[in-house]
Amino acid sequence: MPISNVAVIGDRDSILCFRAVGVEVFPTAEPAEAGKIFDRLVREEYAVIFITEPLAVELEEQIQEVAYRPLPSVVLIPNSKGTLGHGSRHIREVVKKAVGADILAQGEEE
Repeated sequence: MPISNVAVIGDRDSILCFRAVGVEVFPTAEPAEAGKIFDRLVREEYAVIFITEPLAVELEEQIQEVAYRPLPSVVLIPNSKGTLGHGSRHIREVVKKAVGADILAQGEEE
């Protein structure tokens, strides 16, 4: 039984494991199709949308449109080939805007 209001979008190999824990899966590797799915999930008021980093890069504008809304929470995840680092950069940027400082820098200089 799917967990209410939690979904994942990405290529089949990267997201099928989410089905085992009850997350609704939407397999696609095509950015245009992923964009339509993302819009539908936002309209249907999903609370959490996981999306693989390669698709998130392509859907950046759509993701930014909902970034400061209470819902959905959009979480970028690596695909089966590994991370692009986009997910951690995204979190860092959101935290920096919310707090006004880069509290996640861990000793790095900008």
